[in-house]
Amino acid sequence: MHALAATVRNGDDGEERWFCGGGRHTWLATEEETNGQFILFEDALDQGKVTPLHRHDNADETFYLLAGEILLDIDGAQQTVGAGGIAIIPRGIPHAFKVVSADARMLCLHTPGGGEAFYRLASEPVVAGEPAPPVDFDRVRKAASETNAIEIMGPPPFQP
Repeated sequence: MHALAATVRNGDDGEERWFCGGGRHTWLATEEETNGQFILFEDALDQGKVTPLHRHDNADETFYLLAGEILLDIDGAQQTVGAGGIAIIPRGIPHAFKVVSADARMLCLHTPGGGEAFYRLASEPVVAGEPAPPVDFDRVRKAASETNAIEIMGPPPFQP
């Protein structure tokens, strides 16, 4: 383990990637920068974006809503979380979310780090002027299988 160097990143300085499950990630803190202690990215999401039911066995996941609203399912219990709200999901707990507002922005924190490889395998760099690639859940499942950072347990648990 090496000593951490200070990291300062302004709002537009983070690496941007299109997540193949939908959304645009802006990386704020990587595993390398935090010595594996955590990863942090902002997720910009459109209405209707859903995640499959999944869990992270080796990391706790925290969402802090900057804008918008999501419907969150944690181990079968559903509730909404709006701007200024937080959700802390301990490792191993099945969860999923759906964006119910026109759009949403949230910070995603994984502690400890360890899931960055999954997100990188399941995403593409944002290229100025080019549209987002189509949602590709097969690629997300493949990245999950290859990295073991996430276990996809089933389809989104939300009513249409």
